[in-house]
Amino acid sequence: MPVVPYAARHHGGIHTETLNGSGKNTQLISPGGHSFLPRRAVAGHNPQRPPPFNALAFVGPTGYPPPVKFQKLAIIGVGLLGGSVGLAVRQRRLAGEVAGYVRRSASLAECEQAGALDYATTDVLAAVSQADLVILCTPLGQMRAITTQLLPALKAGAIVTDVGSTKESVIRDVETLVTRAGAHFVGSHPMAGGEKSGVLAGRADLFDDAICVITPTKKSHAPSVKAVTAFWQTLGARTILMSAREHDVLVGRSSHLPHVVAAALASQVLRPQHPPAQGKLCATGFRDTTRIASGSPEMWRDICLANRTNLARAVGSYITELAKFQTALDKADGPAIAKFFAIAKQRRDEWGAEGSETSKFNMQTSEKLQ
Repeated sequence: MPVVPYAARHHGGIHTETLNGSGKNTQLISPGGHSFLPRRAVAGHNPQRPPPFNALAFVGPTGYPPPVKFQKLAIIGVGLLGGSVGLAVRQRRLAGEVAGYVRRSASLAECEQAGALDYATTDVLAAVSQADLVILCTPLGQMRAITTQLLPALKAGAIVTDVGSTKESVIRDVETLVTRAGAHFVGSHPMAGGEKSGVLAGRADLFDDAICVITPTKKSHAPSVKAVTAFWQTLGARTILMSAREHDVLVGRSSHLPHVVAAALASQVLRPQHPPAQGKLCATGFRDTTRIASGSPEMWRDICLANRTNLARAVGSYITELAKFQTALDKADGPAIAKFFAIAKQRRDEWGAEGSETSKFNMQTSEKLQ
């Protein structure tokens, strides 16, 4: 793969020129020694001037505000969520330019293959330079450090948001840093994902009909809260406004606890000490229940530590429920066992039926922004 220098612009520079010859396979090296891959050349398309945005070309959810348009959007950490954001934004043409920062040079080719970005780079300053919207998609444990690194290139008035699964820790680590730099931070959590990781697992429709929680604080810039909310709605998500503390308590039960349970179940049932036939008798129920145990260990370590107080409380309540069930088993208490399953079925069925009401709830919470 050829390596060519490029002229820097702003903090580390960004590349917007189509290269001749083997352009699409050319790796570029910034003055700081960082590498990136440029956008692919398209016949008849000048990458310095993206096609004009046509609002009529995107059909958004009924009742949502018109699409938000950014000159440049930067995705910091291009994995499953970051890649899906890039794909959704490019599909809807919501930004003139979509840049992505990755830690490893090996990830550059994957980003190009996925088509999630106009260009990817290992230079965080180049990715962030002149961006109107910056989306932090790194593991929680890296957000403070990466935010500190990108501050020199952060444009005054830019909006910074994130996709973190906990919100109090992110706000504590990031909000003040961003505000002092003259930009605006608004926490968000799109509740979408999958057991596979990496940009190649990304999907443009990942956020369709997904809940996205927006967690403004007393320091939040109201127009930026509206812009972040409209952005996620334009990607197909249904938004809910909530305090960071309430969010962390609720997802500790509904998201973080199920991951712990799935991991424990997979580890216990598939222990190598069990007979080889054990795995062969794990059918659809086991596969469905433990699917999320295949998630990133690094990501879930960070989530559990960031939300450890709420998660520990949820784990304790779950253990109490299991203990009650074990007592009923030990006593061969048929009515108690039947009641255990009947209550679970009723609550699960009622929750499933409430899905049709979520859109109404979304519109009600969004009206608070008007």
